[in-house]
Amino acid sequence: MSLHSGQKRTNKQKKEVSVLERQIFDFLGYQWAPILANFIHIIVVILGLFGTIQYRPRYITGYAVWLILWISWNVFVICFYLEAGDLSKETDLILTFNISMHRSWWMENGPGCTVTSVTPAPDWAPEDHRYITVSGCFLEYQYIEVAHSSLQIFLALAGFIYACYVVKCITEEEDSFDFIGGFDSYGYQGPQKTSHLQLQPMYMSK
Repeated sequence: MSLHSGQKRTNKQKKEVSVLERQIFDFLGYQWAPILANFIHIIVVILGLFGTIQYRPRYITGYAVWLILWISWNVFVICFYLEAGDLSKETDLILTFNISMHRSWWMENGPGCTVTSVTPAPDWAPEDHRYITVSGCFLEYQYIEVAHSSLQIFLALAGFIYACYVVKCITEEEDSFDFIGGFDSYGYQGPQKTSHLQLQPMYMSK
């Protein structure tokens, strides 16, 4: 069980590093909905790691359930940036809660991107925002975001499989060893006290 727990901890650590990296870029881009989702995911990963170390199947089960929601969220993000159906990546309400007009940090800072300020700015542009054009990107920002979400889905699927396997192993160990009855499940019987004293009749002389 220790080997499987070590593999599980390593998998969780990799996921936490990848989520922290994503959280940093979401903060830079003021993407409030992904920031909130990433924060919850980090907390659940920590709880899942605690459950693995302490052999708490409830924590690991909760972690596995969250991974289903996490996969669903990342599928939505992929559909959002690829503009599947009626979704549009230009919508402010979904990822920024309509608080700001910021876009993904990768929009201006992607590989090879050249940012040019446009002056004068249009009348509808807020005064505290600059109006720019971005050109020359080797990879458009939406595909970078899709790659991030795809990586999270892959890691979440691996984590879900490991979580189910660890819960199965812990459950089997609990079934095979009764912590309350001690060694009863193994047919162990404690040493029985035997008396070496033999009772013999006593004759009283008159």
